[in-house]
Amino acid sequence: MTQPLPQSVLFCCDHNAVRSPMAEGLMKKFYGTGTYVQSVGVTNDMEIDGFSIAVCQEMGVELSRHRSRSFDEMEDWGDDLSSFDLVIALSPASQRRALELTRYYHLDVEYWPILDPTGLGETREAKLESYRAARDQIINRLTNRWGDATGGS
Repeated sequence: MTQPLPQSVLFCCDHNAVRSPMAEGLMKKFYGTGTYVQSVGVTNDMEIDGFSIAVCQEMGVELSRHRSRSFDEMEDWGDDLSSFDLVIALSPASQRRALELTRYYHLDVEYWPILDPTGLGETREAKLESYRAARDQIINRLTNRWGDATGGS
């Protein structure tokens, strides 16, 4: 049973370079601009991952302009954690950080165990397969939660 889209969603993972930017980009593509969507990492010590850009490009999702940011920087960018309806953590570390930061707010934190494709696969093609697997896990989670892509509104 799918649920209505929230007004705002924050995706988080370890570095905001692979899984959470993919989730942010895919959600925007699937459901349009009716929901405010952002992503952060526990740290932002990495730029957006080239394989993430490549496998999202296959779906028509543009990630090359994504700038990684951390929970700590989020407020500097004018986003207050308490203003999000839902936080979706894609890694154990980001789930811990999100729960830590949201314990004072009435905020839902969900954990979606998404494969970390970094470091998997020897060849470029094998690496792309790992990233596609992570991307497809995110797509399955999105559509199970909010239904088929509406293509935005």
